[in-house]
Amino acid sequence: MKKLSQIWFEIQGILFPFLEKEIEEPLTEKLKQLVSTLELIRIEDFIHTPHYWHGQFPKYRTQIARSFVAKAVYNMSTTRVLIDRLKTTPALRRICGWEKASQISHESSFSRSFAEFAKNGISHIVHKSLIDQHLQDRVVGHISRDSTAIEGREKPCKKSKHTAKSDTKKPKRKRGRPKKGEKRVKKLTRLERQQSMTAEEMIEDLPTDCDVGTKKNSKGYKESWIGYKLHIDAADGHIPVSCVLTSASVHDSQVALPLAEMTNQRVTNLYDLMDSAYDAPIIREHCQATIILEFDDNYF
Repeated sequence: MKKLSQIWFEIQGILFPFLEKEIEEPLTEKLKQLVSTLELIRIEDFIHTPHYWHGQFPKYRTQIARSFVAKAVYNMSTTRVLIDRLKTTPALRRICGWEKASQISHESSFSRSFAEFAKNGISHIVHKSLIDQHLQDRVVGHISRDSTAIEGREKPCKKSKHTAKSDTKKPKRKRGRPKKGEKRVKKLTRLERQQSMTAEEMIEDLPTDCDVGTKKNSKGYKESWIGYKLHIDAADGHIPVSCVLTSASVHDSQVALPLAEMTNQRVTNLYDLMDSAYDAPIIREHCQATIILEFDDNYF
């Protein structure tokens, strides 16, 4: 927190007055939030363009990356809205790195850049770098684990497309009691399989396609949505340490072990706080092997 406070004082005392003088207008609260976010994550440090490139050289990758951060801060729904806002708002355009509206890339360039960023995992790299820089050398008191719904605009995929991870067909299950002397092999659950997997293998095994999910809200009522589910490990101060995006239908307990492994690799924490959806013997054993458990009526 001391490092973050020092960065904030430098932004507020030096950077804000400098930017207001440069753009010749006062910064709005949203612009200040964007400047603070860009200065903290420094996403341009993780955008690398190779010296030798086949075909047309990819221009303005840094500006496009900063613009996507602005899209998230302003909660814009589409890239078209982002481009229109960049063209009509000089202050926002200059903060993102564009000097003139004519320099702003076409929507197709934004789409190609976004696909490239997603393939390279820029968001994960930036997030991990921030956690390593500010939390790696500190002991975190509590890690709160939970998930939240992410609504998608596409149609849900059929179950057969994302439940089968391999090309092998499942053998048909025999109905009724087994014959005398016959031993049937019990299929391992995902939690049981995860016990012998690495964090990368566990994440790879989770479905990530768009489908329908159901979750109880804070009042106990069930809510359904089409899209995805974001699973988060948050440290004290609501700082996200690890995040995993899955299909909306994935149960919270199936992401507990990969989240715990990712968090253990990044920070040292004393307690894991989870609700009853994570109450499983395998998760309990894993927590007991790594950290101290805290018990009460609502959490374990």
